[in-house]
Amino acid sequence: MMSEHNFSIKHWAEDDKPREKLMLKGKAALSDAELVAILIGSGSRNESAVDLSKRVLASVDNNLNALGKLSLKQLMEFKGIGEAKAITIAAALELGRRRRAEETLELKKITSSKAVFEIMQPIIGELPHEEFWVLYLNNSNKIIFKSQLSKGGITGTVVDVRLIFKTALEQGAISIILTHNHPSGKLLASDADKDITKKLKMAGDQLDIKVLDHIIITESGYFSFQDEGIF
Repeated sequence: MMSEHNFSIKHWAEDDKPREKLMLKGKAALSDAELVAILIGSGSRNESAVDLSKRVLASVDNNLNALGKLSLKQLMEFKGIGEAKAITIAAALELGRRRRAEETLELKKITSSKAVFEIMQPIIGELPHEEFWVLYLNNSNKIIFKSQLSKGGITGTVVDVRLIFKTALEQGAISIILTHNHPSGKLLASDADKDITKKLKMAGDQLDIKVLDHIIITESGYFSFQDEGIF
């Protein structure tokens, strides 16, 4: 009986085969669960890969960003998801994240704080720890270089003022934009955020390298010093 074996894709009814559906109708025709089912290949003893995928997705409210944050251990807590399947899911979602990051980098010219958010959110918006990045711009407000200045714990990070402007001079940057993430999700500038921004702005004025903005990034939003009139 089928219940005594894994519900592998080759045993499904024709209408339930995600691989064949992708070939016949294209990848856009598949649901998230069907795409995940292709990754894992088979379900558990009494559950098809699609049903298992639906159950996994339901645990994160069908949010792919949330699914990408699950650890291997958390994925393996689902019956039918072993180490190999968990690794496959994690790898596929990481590729998707990197693809999104590369696509947003095509937006080279900075015209607003939102443009910075669109570039940096895929890179730092979903991290569990804080990172401080600097975007270096030319006189057309186009990004010529971007750099991770520091990587810290969830409570903060260390900013090296000398290194920021050394890099700016080496890259021939006319201006810079500061950005860091708040893993807490809070879109508020701390006193430390304000202090380092003021310090960098003063240093930039001395070197004729303008600090255009400091933008705090979270998973779903951003806070711009320039937009909020803190500068």
